[in-house]
Amino acid sequence: MKFAIMVNEGPYTHQSSDSAYQFTKAALKQGHEIFRVFFYHDGVNNGTRFTAPPQDDRHLVNRWSELAEQHGLDLVVCVAAAQRRGVIDDKEAQRYGKDGNNIAPGFRISGLGQLIEAGIQSDRLLVFGD
Repeated sequence: MKFAIMVNEGPYTHQSSDSAYQFTKAALKQGHEIFRVFFYHDGVNNGTRFTAPPQDDRHLVNRWSELAEQHGLDLVVCVAAAQRRGVIDDKEAQRYGKDGNNIAPGFRISGLGQLIEAGIQSDRLLVFGD
């Protein structure tokens, strides 16, 4: 089965990000395809490389980055939600005159069209978080 995943909560706000990660990891292990993981609303905070949890806590941003590298996942951060929350890549940093970016490895910034495409191309679109 081909899944699209939508994550609407930050990595340390609620259980949603952890649940999305665990589902994605389990689905891949079972041989399913993940078409795209789309981060929206506060979920865009899963894509900032400036996250620095305590050493005894899970590092969810790194987990997503590693999973993307291992399986070639498309991790897309919504551009409008990201701008509101200060998550930017090189292109957006230049556009807004910022001196750097904070997008984590394996993530990219794009628009809602990527979510629509994921829903059309996948058998199921699963939403984690409100």
